[in-house]
Amino acid sequence: MVTARKTVCKGLAATGYVRYVGYVRRCEITPPTATPHRHNPPRPPPAPGDHSVSAPVPGAQAGLAPITRILVLTVAAIGFLFDTYELLMFPVIGADAVAELVYVPIAPVPADPKWQPPALSPWTELGLSPADVPIQKGTSSESDPVRLWAGRMLWIAALCGGVFGLLGGWLVDRLGRKTVMVGSIIVYSFSPLAAAYSTDLWMLVLFRCTTFIGVCVEMVAAVTWLAELFEDKKTREHAIGWTLACASLGGIFVTEVYNGIVLAARTPGTLPSFPFPDGHNPSNVAWRFTLLTGLIPGALILLLMPFVPESRVWSARKRAGTLRRPSFGELFAPNLRRTTIVTALLSACAYAAAFGALQMTPIQIAPGLPDIAEKRTSLGAEKKKIDDREALLKGVTGEDAKKGLAMVKEARQKWAAEQKELGEEVKARRGNIQRWQELGGLTGRIIFALLLTLVPSQLLLRLFLVPGVILFPVTYLVLRGWDYNIFAAAIFCCGLLTVAQMSYMSEYLPKVFPVHLRGTGGGFAANVGARMLGTMAATFNTEFLSTLFTSAPSNPIKVAYAAAVIGGSAFLVALVLSFLLPPPRTEEPTNPPPVGPGAG
Repeated sequence: MVTARKTVCKGLAATGYVRYVGYVRRCEITPPTATPHRHNPPRPPPAPGDHSVSAPVPGAQAGLAPITRILVLTVAAIGFLFDTYELLMFPVIGADAVAELVYVPIAPVPADPKWQPPALSPWTELGLSPADVPIQKGTSSESDPVRLWAGRMLWIAALCGGVFGLLGGWLVDRLGRKTVMVGSIIVYSFSPLAAAYSTDLWMLVLFRCTTFIGVCVEMVAAVTWLAELFEDKKTREHAIGWTLACASLGGIFVTEVYNGIVLAARTPGTLPSFPFPDGHNPSNVAWRFTLLTGLIPGALILLLMPFVPESRVWSARKRAGTLRRPSFGELFAPNLRRTTIVTALLSACAYAAAFGALQMTPIQIAPGLPDIAEKRTSLGAEKKKIDDREALLKGVTGEDAKKGLAMVKEARQKWAAEQKELGEEVKARRGNIQRWQELGGLTGRIIFALLLTLVPSQLLLRLFLVPGVILFPVTYLVLRGWDYNIFAAAIFCCGLLTVAQMSYMSEYLPKVFPVHLRGTGGGFAANVGARMLGTMAATFNTEFLSTLFTSAPSNPIKVAYAAAVIGGSAFLVALVLSFLLPPPRTEEPTNPPPVGPGAG
């Protein structure tokens, strides 16, 4: 009887004259103009766009024409691809760029084996203050200043990106997803162009920071934008998962571009003639040309942006005046505090493994791999023999002395050619190891996209975390000293696990914050957690942890030992945190709950 009454009442409710009150199991005949029952005031109509990311809006999918959907996915895919392209320039160009621009003390001539370079202030190394000792611009790419500034730059740029990215998340909720995307793309497109013309290290640092700022803001805006354009849960997950997979293509793309430029630079006249600043090293222009290519993606994306829509959810609420103002304080309200803290810490773990270990591999660890180290040791021994022979011939006269000095000169020229060849081999090795790393990342994103709709959320995350706890220490402590192909395969797997974890967080974040806090909440996790805290692992490695391994014979090995500790620890902490993850928000009510007798 009750069931029949429910059916009848629900059917009549569509006419507007009957309202079904399910909580008291009765029907009320209410003409449209009648005064509502005092215990059951009429519910206000749903605010346009007032729904969760998991609750579809009727007609939302129909509003995106097929061509528009294709353009949206194209813009997102290109955007994610070149986000990574811009960020992963530094691991391949960083050592050469810093080595050319940093200021260091001038070594005495002739060489004194007991001489220790005096410490310079960071401001002097940057080129912002004079020094009390003779200094010069430029040093070896394996020197201590390069090791220190490699870690510092990764963290400084990421820290700036985190601060402004957090502000960008707030702006995404205030100004709109698309508007902020356009602004951030302009910033990260022109910054590499400016960095390519750096004459001092401080300029390179500055423009790497602005590049990072643009990318950090764009990433939060793009994921939020996608999550709200594709309201159907399965469609949305596929859209985000597969477009994020293109991010790893950016790492592969920048690696291949750099490798191609390095190869072209070996043949004089192959690269175009650009008016780089006076005093630049003409034999070390690969890093400058690689930075110049960063201008291309921005132009491509900006051409497509006028043809894609703003988020329907955000714009509908904005027009209706129902969009609540985002608030950082609200992220720590009792109902969101756990979500905010856990997602920020999980994001920090992913970036700690990436910056403290993976990005250290091409820029610092690759030059110390066994085959490269053996050649460097051999060249060092050869140089010592040449120097000793030259020292013996000094002050000696006669025909035999002249012949000896001629032989020394010839040997030194041969050594210089071999040293240059080794330098080119190191550059190629940096590009090659990053290629393996990025191929692993791409595979991780693809596996994540395939499993996203098949495996429960928290189990999916743990599938990537558990192997990483073991793999990172084994890779950097043990496999680093084995055959290069084995080490490269291990780096492939480390990249797979780390990038899959990042993809998980990018897809998960929009599902756990309400509409008016999606940009702010996602920005907090991605910027405070990932970029401010997580990327600190880079400088923690190069300036503190690696220096504790005093028994290690070289800087690359010290950095590798520190990478093992950082990578394994980051995955272990993330595994523990995965048990504290809150479930996604399945639905936000579009109407107030019923009130009056029997409500609830």
